[in-house]
Amino acid sequence: MPPDPFAGDPNDPARALDGPDEPEEGPVTAQERAELLADLRDLGVYQALLEQRAVRGVVVDCAECQEPHYHDWALLRASLEQLLNDGRMRPHEPAFDPNPAAYVSWEYCRGFTDGVTATAKPALTPQNN
Repeated sequence: MPPDPFAGDPNDPARALDGPDEPEEGPVTAQERAELLADLRDLGVYQALLEQRAVRGVVVDCAECQEPHYHDWALLRASLEQLLNDGRMRPHEPAFDPNPAAYVSWEYCRGFTDGVTATAKPALTPQNN
C-alpha cells in the first residue's frame, strides 16, 4: 500500500468519518476453534458425498438481509478457515446467478451423511465371517 499522505496530520479529513460500525472481533475461543475444526471436517465429508451428485455447495439464509447466500465448497472452506485464523470473515462476492437447485442447507448435508452412514454395510470382522 502507498503511504498515507495525511499520516500524523491533525487536519486529516478521515477523522471526520465514523469508525467501523462493528467492533473488531478477537481471536476465537478454544470452544469456537474446536467447533470450526469440526465444521471443516464435516465440510470435507459433505463435499465428498454430495459434489459427485452435482451439489455445488451450501445455501445459508442470511438473518441480516433475509436473502439466501450460496457458497460453493471452496468459498465455504476458505471462509471457515479465515474465521479460524483471523477471528472474522471478510466480505466476499456473492455467487453469480446461482442455480438454487445445486445448493443444499447444512442440515441437509448432515442428514444425507447420517443416512449414508446408517445404510453403509458393516465392515467384515472376524465375528461376521
